[in-house]
Amino acid sequence: MEKIHAIDLKNISKEYNGVQVLNNINLYIRKNEFLTLLGPSGCGKTTTLRIIGGFEQPTEGQVIFEGKDITNLPPYERQINTVFQKYALFPHMNVFENIAFGLKIKKLPKDKIKIKVKEMLKLVNLQGFENRTIDSLSGGQQQRVAIARALVNEPKVLLLDEPLGALDLKLRKEMQTELKKMQRKVGITFIYVTHDQEEALTMSDTIVVMDKGTIQQIGTPVDIYNEPKNAFVAKFIGESNIVDGIMHEDYVVEFAGRIFECVDKGFDKKENVDVVIRPEDLEITSPDEGQLRGIVTSVTFKGVHYEILVQDGNIEWMIHSTIMKPVGSEIGMNIIPENIHIMKKAVDQYED
Repeated sequence: MEKIHAIDLKNISKEYNGVQVLNNINLYIRKNEFLTLLGPSGCGKTTTLRIIGGFEQPTEGQVIFEGKDITNLPPYERQINTVFQKYALFPHMNVFENIAFGLKIKKLPKDKIKIKVKEMLKLVNLQGFENRTIDSLSGGQQQRVAIARALVNEPKVLLLDEPLGALDLKLRKEMQTELKKMQRKVGITFIYVTHDQEEALTMSDTIVVMDKGTIQQIGTPVDIYNEPKNAFVAKFIGESNIVDGIMHEDYVVEFAGRIFECVDKGFDKKENVDVVIRPEDLEITSPDEGQLRGIVTSVTFKGVHYEILVQDGNIEWMIHSTIMKPVGSEIGMNIIPENIHIMKKAVDQYED
């Protein structure tokens, strides 16, 4: 028996005035999952979210909700609620009235509305704020009201379109933790849109990396970070050193003028490849003991580590290390086979 997911997107494409915005998106989202659509501006992530919510119609394809086709259903007939970046709260209503709005539309009894709104205020840590005006709230508090208003209707899926974008850095980090806690507590599916890699890595069960209207990779945060599928994902998720290489045979690759053992296989002999090495995976050693060596050209203190740039012939390596080496010094660099990631050469040359 086929497992029923919360959402299935089948062959979704979308055009605006002849411009392809989404190109044959296929994606399933599990029940109770925190899934993030991640990518740069214009990659199609918000359009995908709006199609799930019913605010846009796909040019082709189907939106399946718990096994039923809802492609042509309007938003108010879907068991899906949305929290937008601009929270769209009603300024003439207080906090209680904003959260209760959807329940009043459903004509629930007043005593039941009061109980449900109080439950939501507790969930979002706003007990005692019932009578406050929206204008008197901070950005973070307004965001909590918007989430409470969406969750009080007990949707099976909550869509969040860059809801932390208007908050300052400290508050954004606090709300990342709060949102993940809320999702676990209420036990529903969250589909989250962001262009912030750290946000996606912190909060998600599953990340869907998008670019130019297509899905580039789907995986857990650990998989996406440690095993990027192509150069775009490697560049977009965190910092990466990406250099040209030649795959001599299974588990043997040449780059930077040297032969290295690696853990990858399945490439043609002498195939040109992209070699990806994360900055934290380059170990600093003495020049005599290094597999690679180079001259330090820049050192920047980042709080937890130093970001060190090293010139090795025509290659510039970036290293993240707690060890500081002064500009102008010669250092060695070592890499273990497990930290050398081999990828097929990209067909398109993505820009940084």
